[in-house]
Amino acid sequence: MKTIFSGIQPSGTLTLGNYLGAMKQFVDLQNENNCYFCIVDEHAITVPQDRLELRKNIRSLAALYIASGIDPNKAVLFIQSEVPAHTELGWMLQTISYIGELERMTQFKDKSSGKEAVSAGLLTYPPLMAADILLYQTDIVPVGDDQKQHLELTRNLAQRFNRKYLEVFKIPEISIPKVGARIMSLQEPTKKMSKSDDNQKASIFMLDTDKQIEKKIKSAVTDSEGIVKYDKENKPGVSNLLNIYSSCSGKSIEELENEYEGKGYGEFKQDTAQAVIDTLRPIRERYEQLIDSKELDEILDQGAENANKAAMKTIRKAKKAMGLGRVRK
Repeated sequence: MKTIFSGIQPSGTLTLGNYLGAMKQFVDLQNENNCYFCIVDEHAITVPQDRLELRKNIRSLAALYIASGIDPNKAVLFIQSEVPAHTELGWMLQTISYIGELERMTQFKDKSSGKEAVSAGLLTYPPLMAADILLYQTDIVPVGDDQKQHLELTRNLAQRFNRKYLEVFKIPEISIPKVGARIMSLQEPTKKMSKSDDNQKASIFMLDTDKQIEKKIKSAVTDSEGIVKYDKENKPGVSNLLNIYSSCSGKSIEELENEYEGKGYGEFKQDTAQAVIDTLRPIRERYEQLIDSKELDEILDQGAENANKAAMKTIRKAKKAMGLGRVRK
């Protein structure tokens, strides 16, 4: 079995894009792999957070993982800050990271641009992300293409550590899902759907009601042609809806093009909305059962215990390799 690691920040409710591009894939992956799914709350504090809101978001994200189909008997679901080895190894990897390579990270450039002062954590969090992955001797990391640069750095740090000290870390492979990996904004279909978009009509959230989903799909930007055809360059809005419909229904884009040949956007949008509703409604219902339950706490307690056991095996090897601590007789 391959070991897979993935982490998501608890910063607001996840979108349909997060579900189709990540969580839906995780449900399939857990059946044939050794999976670690982490709520990376320590990454979230690289920018200012309201403590009560952060705690609420952590719990909400955990409930969404389970509601989406993650089975705690098959996969380990845990909160990053409940496994101290993450920050410990993160510091150790900082000592072999170069300021120049951290400053070249696209996300650091974007988030620090135009600001007089930024958190040092915003610069140094890539080694913490590397620690998240390397602690579990990860084989594969499924990520969106916007995280590819960070994964390349993780691979570089693992190789650098292994060369400088001892062979401690497995070099992880990057896996970028092809279908549904990049769901675009409903209002600006050339831009990725984002949970932080100021325009609420641009994103479908996993906890949106049936009516909200229908309204957002119906107001989605298309074009004046009235032809349901996949053409990402010339028809980005229609192509995005086709991608959403295909990912939610399991029908191929070619099937959908044939099905709606000669039909207008009205019927197409209505059916797309229904496909999204049918996908998200059972998740929302399970979420409501979990969010304030003892069951969720028990799952997270067990996840932290399992993650700690695995992480400590690696941290002991890394400390020994670097010469930290005492030699036990």
